[in-house]
Amino acid sequence: MAFLSMNLSELREHRPARTEPDDFAAFWAGTLAEARAVPARLDTVAVETGLATVTVEDVTFPGYAGQPIKGWLVRPRGAGGPLPAVVSYVGYGGGRGLAHEHLLWASAGYAHLVMDTRGQGGGWAVGDTSDEAPSAGPAHPGSMTRGVLDPAAYYYRRLYTDAVRAVDAVRTHPGIDPERVLVAGSSQGGGLALAVAGLVPDLAGVVAEVPFLQHIRRATEITDAFPYKEVADFCKVHRDKVETVFATLAYVDGLHFAARATAPALYSVALMDEVCPPETVFASYHHYRGPKEIAVYPYNGHEGGGAHHVPAMLAFAAKVL
Repeated sequence: MAFLSMNLSELREHRPARTEPDDFAAFWAGTLAEARAVPARLDTVAVETGLATVTVEDVTFPGYAGQPIKGWLVRPRGAGGPLPAVVSYVGYGGGRGLAHEHLLWASAGYAHLVMDTRGQGGGWAVGDTSDEAPSAGPAHPGSMTRGVLDPAAYYYRRLYTDAVRAVDAVRTHPGIDPERVLVAGSSQGGGLALAVAGLVPDLAGVVAEVPFLQHIRRATEITDAFPYKEVADFCKVHRDKVETVFATLAYVDGLHFAARATAPALYSVALMDEVCPPETVFASYHHYRGPKEIAVYPYNGHEGGGAHHVPAMLAFAAKVL
């Protein structure tokens, strides 16, 4: 696809106004306080994988409302501790996948917690965590409009809470240094990493590759690609609910979390990305409060930098961890 909406020089100056709900901070403070009424813990079961250089544990931790969330903990075999840790989140439609798919961070010397994604994991990577959701009204197929008429019932309230609690959980592990935790992800995973950065004040770093869920309303106006199109299609049917929908989405828009985040951040953006348009990524980047840098891939779509971006991520992690 051709370059979207703005050229690079315009994108580098793009800082749209943001309007957050008046009770945004209270909403999230209350949500996390409720979740943290259940003490953080990380239950682990060793898994034999046949891999000689890493150890793998099947883990469970309490997420939103104390509900059990699955994950993998992958660590370099024989490493002394406590280790710095990377908590990673998964792209839309995927789950935690298979343990041997997650070897990069442990190979670089870090403990790596891969969080499963509640209610997803049927699109491209297997998942093992159900979404114990309240009755939440009509929805378009997918996750984007699940409970979207009520901020308290909205799917991403639960998922963002899980993501925060993953950090809480990994910090309880005796083999991990709680002061050296980085969050990372691509697409939906990048959006989750940015949300956590805005909700957890003492992270060591953030890696957000082509992040989803940034400047959401604008995204629905400039791309026909899914998952944002789920929102547009829902609004096409529920013509009288448009403002209600976007009032809910404002509570999970990455711009508002970016404006609160202080940990050093490495973003990436692809200028031919129809799924997470570059205009929305730069909007988030320019509102990001902490130290930041961004890698730009001019001729790539939603794959972003792919394997070519890995050296930049490893160099960034080595610097902040």
